Amino acid sequence: MTQIEKTLQKMRNNPRNWRIEDLKAIADRFGLKWRQKGTSHVVFVREDGRTLPVPAHNPIKPVYITKFLLLLEELPCE
Repeated sequence: MTQIEKTLQKMRNNPRNWRIEDLKAIADRFGLKWRQKGTSHVVFVREDGRTLPVPAHNPIKPVYITKFLLLLEELPCE
């Protein structure tokens, strides 16, 4: 099991106390684009156009972690 898989499993088991930097790193690893141009939210963007805005406050609320995991799980397989 790779480090990224371990981190995702930890997120699934406990969606509390995660930081926006953690989500950005995971998004980069999965090829998910993100943008934050001087705003209080980071917007994660999939290639099919689906987006997920996440407030950039630490810690991130568990509901956003759950939505982020769903966004990753629904990525098309190559």
